[in-house]
Amino acid sequence: MRHTLPIAPQFYVTAPQPCPYLDGRMERKLFTALQGEHAETLNDTLSKQGFRRSQNVLYRPSCAECSACLSARIRVADFRPSRSQKRNRRRNAHLHRTASSPWATEEQYALFRRYLDTRHAEGGMADMDIFEFAAMVEETPIRSRVVEYRDPAEGRREGPLRGVCLTDVMEDGLSMVYSFFDPDLARNSLGTYVILDHVEIAREAGLPYVYLGYWVPGSPKMAYKAGFDALEIYKAGRWQPIGDPARHSTETHPLSVDPISEQVARITLPDGRAVR
Repeated sequence: MRHTLPIAPQFYVTAPQPCPYLDGRMERKLFTALQGEHAETLNDTLSKQGFRRSQNVLYRPSCAECSACLSARIRVADFRPSRSQKRNRRRNAHLHRTASSPWATEEQYALFRRYLDTRHAEGGMADMDIFEFAAMVEETPIRSRVVEYRDPAEGRREGPLRGVCLTDVMEDGLSMVYSFFDPDLARNSLGTYVILDHVEIAREAGLPYVYLGYWVPGSPKMAYKAGFDALEIYKAGRWQPIGDPARHSTETHPLSVDPISEQVARITLPDGRAVR
């Protein structure tokens, strides 16, 4: 008789390192491997509990000084663009979108390097070479897509590459793993456009959510996410409307942090069991 073993991932915590979002703080991550025949199921289950994917790893911030990294997602059915977002869509409506299997190209990497050198020259990814970039894109055990945005050239679809988003397709939505765009087109706000377009992709596919990664109260880098309508954050073990962003400022206080053992004990696995 053949038996199916339960999904029982092991969780680990990274060593402290400087926080990329809040000055003067240290960050740690709680993580587990994402592999094997149950990878998609585990990814879906943990993503609903605030985890994010990076290649073959699922992680969630687990810091000693604050709990400010709050996973954010847009409720697609309730989303209504603001006036500025409507203008953004009109401004970038000429871009042509294609979605393909996760395969890295030299053209993508060239745009990625320009983006990093202009926008994140001091960030943790600043030294990423083409092989590491390829690993970021291609090492995925789940259903992922590379969504490209091109500027049509003389009426043809195949024009200059303007933006790229590595996107995971989950059972309840799209997860925007990482996006980058042409830094010379800053006035076009392509980062906002890519999010707006993913809302439309999810709507067309009948998927209820677009996962944006982490929103961090007090971080200027993450402030733009609070500007999207129908935004939810994962806080206190449940998804809830963000409401007034200012009311989440206490998440940056050390007393907001639960012990790691308690955090792990509250994680629910795909079969409904809690981690032990």
